[in-house]
Amino acid sequence: MEHRTIWKLFFVWDFEKEEDWLNEMAAQGWALCRVGLCRYEFEPCEPDSYVIRMEMRSPDEGYIRFMTETGAEYIGRVVQWIYFRKEVSYGPFDLFSDIDSRIDHLKRISRMLLAIALINLSLGILNSQGYSRLGWINLLVASLLTYALGRMHGKTEALEKERQLRE
Repeated sequence: MEHRTIWKLFFVWDFEKEEDWLNEMAAQGWALCRVGLCRYEFEPCEPDSYVIRMEMRSPDEGYIRFMTETGAEYIGRVVQWIYFRKEVSYGPFDLFSDIDSRIDHLKRISRMLLAIALINLSLGILNSQGYSRLGWINLLVASLLTYALGRMHGKTEALEKERQLRE
């Protein structure tokens, strides 16, 4: 059986683009079957036969078991991100049932980004005192993560406005 491996980088704030790309691959007849850090392995499938979903979530075997009971297949995990696929024939597949669950997901991502940004900021300040290059790398990473936090905040605000319109 032919498999295809693609190496591709997505930033955490572009997780929707990653999911869209994975679904485009499935629409072209390549279903995600394994995932690693920037590494995606696909297997041939009937075009448009799978929907791929991903979520940032702490390890939770109960949740994975629940998802598989609904017909979803657990593909794998990369750090805190879990990947599922489900055959279209089982019906619609979404990990978030409403706007509030989407907002909660964005807030989980933001908390993780904030923690890593603060660690890098602290290390950057401590390490730059001795003019170490490592300190400047930490400060650069903290800046990038601050940008990511801004992107997550914008997405959260947009969903909160949408929720207000629906109420």
